Amino acid sequence: MQEQTSILTVSRLNALLREVVEDNFMQVLVEGEISNFSTPASGHCYFSLKDANAQLRSVMFRSQSRLLGFTPQNGMQVICRGRVTLYTQRGELQLVVESLEPKGVGSLQLAYEQLKARLAAEGLFDGGRKRPLPAFPETVGVVTSATGAAIHDILNVLRRRGAGVRVLLRPVRVQGEGAAAEIAAAITELNRHGEADVLIVGRGGGSLEDLWAFNEEAVARAIYGSRIPVISAVGHEVDYSIADFVADLRAATPSAAAELVARSRLELEGHLDHLVLRLAGQMRNRLDLCHERVGGLLCRLRSPQQTLAMHQNRRQELERRLQLAMRRQLHDGNRQLAALSDRLHSLSPLQTLARGYAIVLDGNTGQAVRDAATLSAGDVVEIRFHKGRASATIVEAGS
Repeated sequence: MQEQTSILTVSRLNALLREVVEDNFMQVLVEGEISNFSTPASGHCYFSLKDANAQLRSVMFRSQSRLLGFTPQNGMQVICRGRVTLYTQRGELQLVVESLEPKGVGSLQLAYEQLKARLAAEGLFDGGRKRPLPAFPETVGVVTSATGAAIHDILNVLRRRGAGVRVLLRPVRVQGEGAAAEIAAAITELNRHGEADVLIVGRGGGSLEDLWAFNEEAVARAIYGSRIPVISAVGHEVDYSIADFVADLRAATPSAAAELVARSRLELEGHLDHLVLRLAGQMRNRLDLCHERVGGLLCRLRSPQQTLAMHQNRRQELERRLQLAMRRQLHDGNRQLAALSDRLHSLSPLQTLARGYAIVLDGNTGQAVRDAATLSAGDVVEIRFHKGRASATIVEAGS
């Protein structure tokens, strides 16, 4: 008699398959292309890992994804390390990713490029917002390790150049977990105190991993928000850090940063001598010009007696010219008056009467009679002669 085969439920079968898969694929490295990438509010990352012939559902839980230094994107070729399991509810194989590395470029370099592009798009690198350094700072704030070479290099340069600058050190860790948060907090604290005229933020040289704190967003935003001008002095002459792009000025080393903020005593003395010579020359030129102006004013200056005599002569000359003008005008007026008088005399009716003519006036109205037709027999008229007058009665009148 044939032995009866045991019957399994779907749940039981999936559970058995899950045990088989997890026991045999506890740690695997899988290369593929990310697709259908999503990050819901839970913080877990869900995506498919695929190649030309197949795909595998994958998940990276929040506890691991928050450690990523870059943001995975669709189409990115990556290498995943993790374990294979079976999602029993749907009977689907699933890769639980514990770490993720981009293929062909390191995760740190990718994170650097992504953050650089994002901050540049926000305007944190714009040259128009960068401020000039103060010419003669009295206090320099330094954000670096208290035991590293950077602070010793800065102090040596300041002592050698003899600038008398006060140094305000805010010690921080410059590498390792939490270093970026300390650097950002130190920049904010120095701004709050407000004693420093300029800030030097940096450290000595090292590998990309050692310098990574200066490539983190927290440090970049702290430098961007600083009211005090910031010099980035990360000791890596070849490559630029994110802090270098955001800072108001970049120095290749901490020593170079110290030289930027403190001019040497000899340089200052030479500059002062030059200014003294320029000032002395300008003062001599100004004095010479003043002497020339005073000389010219002295030549133009007169005593009160000279001024009074000049005005008296001027008054006398004006009086003489006025009298001459008045005499000339009076003479011309008399001559014009005589001519008009002669003309008026020649036109006078008395002159006509003198030549033997007479004027006949109406005895009633006293108006001159110009037409005999206006008279009638018996009318009384007055006749005016050159000498005397007479009354007459009209006997006969006609035209």
